[in-house]
Amino acid sequence: MALTLRLLQECDKSANTPVMNNLLPELPPAIDLETKQILKKTITANRKLAELKGIINTIPNATILINTLYIQEAKDSSAIENIITTYDEIYKQNLFTDLIKNPAVKEVENYAHALKTGFQLIKQQGFLSLNHICTIQQEIVQNKAGFRKQLIQLKNEQTGEIIYTPPQNPHIINQLLNNLEQYINVPNDELDPLIRMAIIHYQFESIHPFYDGNGRTGRIINILYLNLHQLLDLPALYLSRYITRNKANYYRLLQEVREKNNWEDWIYYMLDAVEQTSEQTITLILEIKTIMMDYKNRLRKALPKIYSQDLLNNLFKHPYTKIAFIEEDLNISRKTATKYLDILVEHGFLQKEKVWKTSYYINQPLLNLIVSAFRK
Repeated sequence: MALTLRLLQECDKSANTPVMNNLLPELPPAIDLETKQILKKTITANRKLAELKGIINTIPNATILINTLYIQEAKDSSAIENIITTYDEIYKQNLFTDLIKNPAVKEVENYAHALKTGFQLIKQQGFLSLNHICTIQQEIVQNKAGFRKQLIQLKNEQTGEIIYTPPQNPHIINQLLNNLEQYINVPNDELDPLIRMAIIHYQFESIHPFYDGNGRTGRIINILYLNLHQLLDLPALYLSRYITRNKANYYRLLQEVREKNNWEDWIYYMLDAVEQTSEQTITLILEIKTIMMDYKNRLRKALPKIYSQDLLNNLFKHPYTKIAFIEEDLNISRKTATKYLDILVEHGFLQKEKVWKTSYYINQPLLNLIVSAFRK
């Protein structure tokens, strides 16, 4: 049975008026969540997720896929927080960190690094702790403020209206977080993990434990939870694109759980996100494999002297590459790496561009695929 926390009254110092916390019960929710609608959607979402898991295992080098999807998830998750950038800006800064300093791209890079860090932590330790969550959030926001101890309120960006006041008392925040940590790692219900993922995401966002980065941290927790329960072997399902495209419903349904206990619509929304995103990712993976196979066959036929699996992998790690990357991945000299890239440009495998006097090389079919796939 969920424990309802007592209602606390805090003082908003800026306005010198009392602010009442919403009642936020501990997990699990004290309501039957296995409605007919949710159970039907759980079946289809799990089926599509299992298909994705199988497809991922057919990629010769999973790094290729992960690098591509890390960037997409980081870009879309940051866009939800109104941090907007382009693929070209992201890939260029990845190549030329000393030459290009774009604050929006840096935010995206921080998110991608936090996601990788979180995945390594759960792989090594087999659970997701509050310390891990703190580490992830610190990577995102680049500070160590930790769990908040002061009042915050969530407001409508357009009107300034207060939408939600999360728990304010540090003791209550800690109590809720400890309960959340327990539920993530040792759940005390028989619900499907996908339903539980939706519950965990709601609870984390409603506790709102940090001063900044709660949304991005919560979206990383979604991915890691799927990995913890072996629903995916790699962090390769990113829901931020779905949320970006259905942002109004995302915030509306979160609020309806708080105000109306409307769990059914919220959980259905998250299950639909899993199902649709799985389908889109499967399509993307199959298309990447098709392009890779085409490159492999043409390289082996046209350029057998320079072809290798390492070279092919390099061309598909990111759409953009440079001489130093070829040097490192193939363990060859700079002169030889330059020669390889020039040959690849000459035969139409890469497109050569420059930032100031420094050359970089684009796998245009891969770039076109990524851009078009996430515009659909």
